[in-house]
Amino acid sequence: MKQALHLCALAAGLVAFSAHAADATCEAQAADKKLAGAARTSFLKKCEADSAKSCDAQAADKKLAGAAKTSFLKKCNADAQPAAKSAQDKCDAQAADKKLAGAARNSFVKKCVADAG
Repeated sequence: MKQALHLCALAAGLVAFSAHAADATCEAQAADKKLAGAARTSFLKKCEADSAKSCDAQAADKKLAGAAKTSFLKKCNADAQPAAKSAQDKCDAQAADKKLAGAARNSFVKKCVADAG
């Protein structure tokens, strides 16, 4: 029984890490594509939605149902939305206030998020 609990805890940790890594990958992909403004926002939204689908697939693989599935999905989806998101939003708002675009905006937001974290 104790071993089963350890395995569950390990699996939950791996899921949380993979969900967080997926979001970091979305940010990295957006940066690699040099997306800005609405295109970046749209890309990140789609990428995060795909990450949520990944949580559904993981729940199906684990054959979870009922409250266990609901709890798993809630945690998995929450982990896919890291706390750094609020810093990203604040920095995006500041860039919009300064009417920055393109490379200047990307550079500003990148530095702003790094300074916040």
